[in-house]
Amino acid sequence: MRAKVMPDGRVSLPADLRKRHGLIHGGEVIVEDLGDAIVLRTLDQVVARAQALSRRLIGDKAGASVADFLADRAREAEAE
Repeated sequence: MRAKVMPDGRVSLPADLRKRHGLIHGGEVIVEDLGDAIVLRTLDQVVARAQALSRRLIGDKAGASVADFLADRAREAEAE
């Protein structure tokens, strides 16, 4: 697909692309400079990638979840 970059830096994305990625009413995207390419990702896509990476790195290790971290901090606060 082709998109136009305006002189002020605004980018106009085709409507079907915005609809497919949940941006029909606009929204924020993350811009990645890969050196030889520019990649736009929605915030949902970035979060999903981060979660997948965390699952690969941490797996099912006991005590490694956010809930475990918050529970540890709550116990520490109670001890003070």
